[in-house]
Amino acid sequence: MNSNEDSLRSLSLDYLNLLINGQAFSDVTFSVEGRLVHAHKCILAARSPFFRKSFFGPADTQLGQPRGPIMMTQVVPVNTVGYEVFLLVLQYLYSGQVSVVPQLKIEPRLDCGERGCYHAHCSSAVDLALGTLTAARSFGVEQLALLTQKQLASMVEKASIDNVIKVLIASRNQELHQLWTTCSHIVAKSNLPPQILAKHLPIDVVAKIEDFRLKSSLIRRHHHHPEDQKLRRMRRALDSSDVELVRLMVMGENLNLDESLALHYAVENCSREVVKALLELDSADVNCPAGPFGKTPLHIAAEMVSPEMVAVLLDHHADPNRRTADGITPLDVLRTLTTNFLFRGAVPGLAAHVEPNKLRLCLELVQSAAMVISREDGNGGEPSSATAGIYPPMSDSSANASEHG
Repeated sequence: MNSNEDSLRSLSLDYLNLLINGQAFSDVTFSVEGRLVHAHKCILAARSPFFRKSFFGPADTQLGQPRGPIMMTQVVPVNTVGYEVFLLVLQYLYSGQVSVVPQLKIEPRLDCGERGCYHAHCSSAVDLALGTLTAARSFGVEQLALLTQKQLASMVEKASIDNVIKVLIASRNQELHQLWTTCSHIVAKSNLPPQILAKHLPIDVVAKIEDFRLKSSLIRRHHHHPEDQKLRRMRRALDSSDVELVRLMVMGENLNLDESLALHYAVENCSREVVKALLELDSADVNCPAGPFGKTPLHIAAEMVSPEMVAVLLDHHADPNRRTADGITPLDVLRTLTTNFLFRGAVPGLAAHVEPNKLRLCLELVQSAAMVISREDGNGGEPSSATAGIYPPMSDSSANASEHG
């Protein structure tokens, strides 16, 4: 490191220490989520047009509402961003450096339930980065906004598809075209069908993603993939419930049901009877992982909240403890959906008319299967108390859904 770099690093640390030391030489105090943050108007004004206008132009003590200059003795309430995000913005303004991704010591986070998580691309990290991005743009700190966009682009490469969709929506709303394109291509490469995407995204976004997929398909066709026609024939056969044709393709055309994701497709698009018949061909792995995140058919059935699909897959030895690349089991999926339903009154991404009894039944079926496996492995296995006593008893019509073949 040369002397100029040493000097800049020392300057950055000196200013950061000024922020860390709190009230030393402070001439402005912010109140964020009930906590006081002491800062220095000259530094904030020099680094941010927003703060410059707020401090020395017409501004009210409620940031962003013109009325009069902020006095030294006033406490300025900040209601638009959270405490952690506000500190990250100030850290960048003082030092010119910040990272929303932990680099060394990994502190546990209350908003992340994953054990041993490094918070590099989990939901907690993505939410913090999105909050920082929004705050940076609101406060006119464009360099921080660009830096956060780069970090988000890196995050989504390994993030769950749910978090990728979250960033996709945010980038579209804020007109961040490069980040939007990155997320769109990742979603396009996923195996989520248009009808599932339509539950999460506006119809015009789904159309653009399908356009990406079409162009990608044309490129593959240009390079002559002979399996494409076979795959389309198989899906048409499943759509028309012609499992016998699929069996003939397996025997006569060496169709690989796992490579063609036949079971995943049937669970998403066909009836329980088709899925059952497909499983009885004994040519498909019921626990076959698919896509960049390795979801099994049971993961998909759990996300769909379909007791019939869950039941038939479990009957054919689907593993309720099989994990995706993100470490998520089908049981985790259902517990998360149940928590969302209980505390928010709805299940994000699912239709508003989803019956709570169906969700409960799916959870009980998968939880019971997990307990059986646990007992067989000699681990005892106790039912989770997470949902015990929360739901009312099932109605007779809902209970009938548990009668599966």
